[in-house]
Amino acid sequence: MTRQSVAEDLEHAAQRIADMSRADLQILLRRAALMLRNVGGVPLEPATADALDSVAAEMKIGRPDLIQIILREWLETNAYLPVRTIDEESETDGRA
Repeated sequence: MTRQSVAEDLEHAAQRIADMSRADLQILLRRAALMLRNVGGVPLEPATADALDSVAAEMKIGRPDLIQIILREWLETNAYLPVRTIDEESETDGRA
C-alpha cells in the first residue's frame, strides 16, 4: 500500500461514491487515515537512522532539527543555497 495507490483509490471512490458500499468506503477511509497518521518523512535505512539519532542525542537536538541542519549545510556547500554569513560580534549559544 503506497501513498500513490491510496490516492488513486480515493479518487476512484470519489468518482463512484454512489456505487460504493458503506463498508468499502470505511475501509478506504481508514487506510487513508492510517497513511496520514504514519507520515514521518523520508524513510531511512536503520544504520542511517541510528547514526542520526546518535548525533542528535550528542548535540541535544531532535532528529528533525539535525536533518534540517545537515541538509541546509549540504545545500550551502554544494552551492544550491547562498552561504549564510555570521556576524562576528554576535553571541552564540555554544554552537557555531
